Amino acid sequence: MKRYQVLDGTMLKIIAMISMVFDHAGDIFFPGVMWPRMIGRLAMPIFSFCIAEGFAHTHDRKKYLMRIGMFALISEIPFDLAFEGKPGLGHQNIMLTYLLSVIGLMLFDRIRGGQDTDTEHIPAGKTVLGVLAVLAIAVLSLLLRADYTIFAVISVFLFYVLRKKHPLIRSGIGTAFLAFTRTMSYYCTTGLSFIPLAMYNGKRGKGLKWLFYVFYPGHLLLLAAIRYILHI
Repeated sequence: MKRYQVLDGTMLKIIAMISMVFDHAGDIFFPGVMWPRMIGRLAMPIFSFCIAEGFAHTHDRKKYLMRIGMFALISEIPFDLAFEGKPGLGHQNIMLTYLLSVIGLMLFDRIRGGQDTDTEHIPAGKTVLGVLAVLAIAVLSLLLRADYTIFAVISVFLFYVLRKKHPLIRSGIGTAFLAFTRTMSYYCTTGLSFIPLAMYNGKRGKGLKWLFYVFYPGHLLLLAAIRYILHI
């Protein structure tokens, strides 16, 4: 198994970014073409996995939350301009969804007594309450019309709670949830994200932390500019 685990966190994010560009460009400029959107299905599961990994390994959860929140704000207008051509509240960007996801994870751990609490000594009632808190956050994401809504929140949660399981189990369950709940049309390729996730070696990679945050609003601004020039 280890001989095939050749992708670190940086590599996973690069794969997800490339996939995301295909997805967004296809959605904006080629709405009737399926193959760019099919390539794009790899992005969200991989990013959800990376958010769960980042939360599990960060040294400062509050700063991690604030960083995601800051880029959720920064990304909103570029997101609206790229997809709607004007600012609006009809659909919010994925960074808001991941902000809510991290809040859900923080509530889950807080209710259960902390990240490093021995699970054998946690009352079942606390675990149930923690799960209910995550589900409440998932419903909130739906009400706020955040991108991918409950699907992203729950996928991040699954990747997080299964982090100590075998890599194939963790990647398989997290990806299967998205593959079986989002099966229509071009979403049929979502399950292929299992392949790069199963190849993850558990290493952070070469960093480039800020690149991944800046890339999201940056590529949206570029797409919005192209859309404006083409009068789409």
